[in-house]
This record gives sequence, C-alpha cells and structure tokens, in this order.
Amino acid sequence: MKPIYIASFHQSRFGKLMGMTVPQILDSAIQGACRQIAVEPGALDVGSVGAACNFSLNEQGLLAGLMANTPGLAGKPIEAVENACASGGQAVLSVIQKLLLGMGETGIAVGYEKMRDAEGKMDGELIGKVLGYFSDPGERDGKTFVFPHIFAEVMQEYMQTYGVTERDLAAIAVQEYANAKFNPCAQMSKGQITIDQALNIEGMNRYVIEGLPLKTYDCSQITDGYAALILATEEGLARLGVPKSECVEIAGWGQATDPIRREGRDVLRPIGANRAMQTAYRMAGATPADVNIAEVHDCFTVMGALGTEVIGKAEPGKGARYWVEGEAAPGGECAINTSGGLIAKGHPIGATGIAMIGWSALQLLGKAPAELQVKNPRAAATFNIGGPICASVCTVLRAAE
Repeated sequence: MKPIYIASFHQSRFGKLMGMTVPQILDSAIQGACRQIAVEPGALDVGSVGAACNFSLNEQGLLAGLMANTPGLAGKPIEAVENACASGGQAVLSVIQKLLLGMGETGIAVGYEKMRDAEGKMDGELIGKVLGYFSDPGERDGKTFVFPHIFAEVMQEYMQTYGVTERDLAAIAVQEYANAKFNPCAQMSKGQITIDQALNIEGMNRYVIEGLPLKTYDCSQITDGYAALILATEEGLARLGVPKSECVEIAGWGQATDPIRREGRDVLRPIGANRAMQTAYRMAGATPADVNIAEVHDCFTVMGALGTEVIGKAEPGKGARYWVEGEAAPGGECAINTSGGLIAKGHPIGATGIAMIGWSALQLLGKAPAELQVKNPRAAATFNIGGPICASVCTVLRAAE
C-alpha cells in the first residue's frame, strides 16, 4: 500500500462555537487546514466529514454537500460518515481508503459537533436523549441519561472486578485537567482540580446516577468544536509542496465493531477494540513498547483506564494504576492524553477522533506546547470509540522518514 501522510492539522478551540452555523463550521475547518500549508481547497482530491448529532441537534443532513460549498471542492468525491463517537476516526479512514483506491492523492477529513445554541447554552435533557440513540434500544429503559448510566455500570464492574478505587480513577481526571492548562484549544484550560475535589461530593461534583460510582469529574465535556486533517500520498505531498520531513505517517490503522448491546459481552476486555489496535500495530510493524505518546477515548475516567490497557500499556485491570504511578504524565513512560483528553480538552463528538490523531502528530513533530511536549517522541497510538465500547478506530503514527 502507498504510505499515507498527515500534511496539515487544524482545530478550533473546543467549548462553544456560539452563533457559527454548520456551513460556516465546515468551511472554517477546511480553510483552516489549507492555510496551515498555504494551499487552496481546490488542491484536495477527496474528502470525508464525520458528525453524530447533525440531524438531531442541527437539523442538517447531506454534510458532504455543505463541504462542496467551499470553493474548489465541488464535483469531487466527498462523503459523510457516522460511527457515533468514533465518527472522526471513521472520517480519517474514509479518506485513507479513497487515496488507496486511487481516487486521488490528497484529501481532507473533517469532523465537528455543535451541541450548544448560539448563546453557548446546552439543553442537557435533549442531549442526553440524543446521545442515547447510539445505544441498543433494549438497554435504554429506566435510564434518563443513557450513556453516563451505561458507563457508570462499566465503572462499577471495573472497580469490583479489579479492586480499583474511585480515587484511582479520579487520578486520571486530575492529570488531564493539569495537561489541559497548557493546551490553548482545551475547553477546560482555565479549570484545575485536585484529587480531593474530584472525589468529594460538593459543589458541582455529584454522583451522576444514584447508587453508582460515576461522578461529575469522571465525565467528559459537552462541547462544540471542529477539526480537520489533510492527508496525502507521497505524490500528493509533492503536489502540495509539503516536505515529507515535516509530516507524520499514519503507519497503521484498524477498525472493528462489537455488538452495540452491552449485556452478554466482556466490555472490560473488548474484543473489537483490542482487535483494531492489534491490527494497527501489525500494519505499522510496531509494538506497544515502541509507543511513548497516546491519545485514548476517555469519555469517562474508566475508559481512560481501559484505553491504557487496549493500547498495550497496562495489563487488564492495571490501567488506572498506570496513571496513579505517573506513567501517563507528559514525562512518564507513555504520555497519554497530553491534550487534556475528552475530560478536559472537550468532546465535540465528530471532531474527537480527528483531534486525537492531529494532537499526536504535533507531539511527534515536536510542536506541542513546551510544558506538554514529550522528549524524544518515537511513535503514537490513538484509540477512538463509539457507543458502549462498540465501534473502535485505532491508529499508529510515526514521524515520516
């Protein structure tokens, strides 16, 4: 297969997009990525866009057509993809597949989510209902906020199975807030928390579901935001005028889907997620030992622990301990979620998978903020999920040679 490279990465600040419309969001993502390398959108051969709530929250379909509104993209192969919270990662795979099929040499993957209104306010009950659409219908009864409820059950199962404490999992959120302080695009860059704040039930921190251990600080953010990656073959890089030495190679990738129903399967050892990650490692000719940068899908702290295990940095049940011992910190054995993760960077669903890959590329190129930059970066792994640990998109990245 032709090698595929990241030529450009651009993202908004995560948090609130206020009065931006969906057409404006998509055009801003495309134009922003193009400005990074001083090319016009017409230099792009193919495209893909990922979003999850465009119908339900934005009353907008045919996102590919909105991308084609950007001058230079009309008449080109563009598609929209939806894979719940893995929609962004799926958009990246969509572009890769187009390039490998010979449909072009350059392409752009865009992801976005607009979850708040023009005043920056959110309708929590509506968002909870909408996100619930990405679960099995049979597992929604009795759950007002479906996904926090499902992952609260996963968190309880993880704690009981492995003897992990709420304090252990809270350490993940504390580290991610500390990282977000130095990421200018992070939603919670101005908010810091201590381990006691993450544990104590007071102020905004409360148990989300009665009788289950999930607390406010264990949860990711409701977020507006967009992100875009320009991908290219070696021939495409030459056309764009981007030196390969300034790029990151997507050396391996994998995608797998488990049944959406949580009941009846081992979500603590998710078959699809592990298969997708191992596929990415094999394609890249790499192992977990080669990786010292990672971005994992911590929609809730328990997923920060499970994600650490999926990428091969901890044995089952030891993921939280990896964080407690400082191994996931920017100076640790493998710096995980130096961006702040979904918990502190924010989680604009369709943009999340793209932003994870883009931030990892910045780390590999030595372009992350100084306080977060990993010394001697070798390779990066990303793990993007959708649904109740259902859809998984994984990548392995390394600086181009």
